[in-house]
Amino acid sequence: MFRSLSSACLRLVSSFRTGLAAICLPLAFAGCVSTPQQPYEVRAPMHQNAAFLSMYDERPDELHPMPATDISEVDSRFLRQEVNYPTREAPGTIVVDTSARYLYLVRENGRAIRYGIGVGKQGMSWRGRATVGRKAAWPRWTPTQAMIAREPERNAPWAGGMPGGLENPLGARALYLYQGSRDTLYRIHGTSEPWSIGKAVSSGCIRMFNQDIIDLHSRVPTGTTVVVLNRNPLTDPSLDETEALSPDDTI
Repeated sequence: MFRSLSSACLRLVSSFRTGLAAICLPLAFAGCVSTPQQPYEVRAPMHQNAAFLSMYDERPDELHPMPATDISEVDSRFLRQEVNYPTREAPGTIVVDTSARYLYLVRENGRAIRYGIGVGKQGMSWRGRATVGRKAAWPRWTPTQAMIAREPERNAPWAGGMPGGLENPLGARALYLYQGSRDTLYRIHGTSEPWSIGKAVSSGCIRMFNQDIIDLHSRVPTGTTVVVLNRNPLTDPSLDETEALSPDDTI
């Protein structure tokens, strides 16, 4: 009798466990499977941002129709953008920070348009104050005697000058830097080598994407003040757009 009662109890317990499992297992799995969530906002990389792509798009209306600049491999910080830039320099001034590889066009209220640049190799960079003495669209390029001596095979064939065009080293526009009536021989200009932006590879001049120099050229008149800084990035590694200039920076 007791054995029958025990068997009946075991069957009852087993039945209870089975029923409990039938109730709990779906709940347990429901706890493991997350409910559908709203997808995270996926922001397009800066390179794919429509505004940036538009800025570096083709320019078929130019004297020498320009193809789009491939910015897919460009560090996004070197793309044209407006940034905070507190400075003592007056709005309208061009400030070139060769160490940080930036050119700033100072605006009102502590703001500036920042452009990425390529700069001169070590020992060939220039610093100081100058003015834009002349502006040119699709300028003619003539290498200096020093440039010909350094790279005769590349530069000697153009000793008489190279006409403006897509292969011209000065690119689509040029701003000629003067001190008083003296041409410093330094230029802010476009480039036929967009991969060089952000690097120190030129013969001392300040190079920009062709689309950027076209933009800058359209914004500044002849006589614009240009301040070229040449700080040592090894002793001043924290250079960024929020740093105010000190008097020593503008000698």
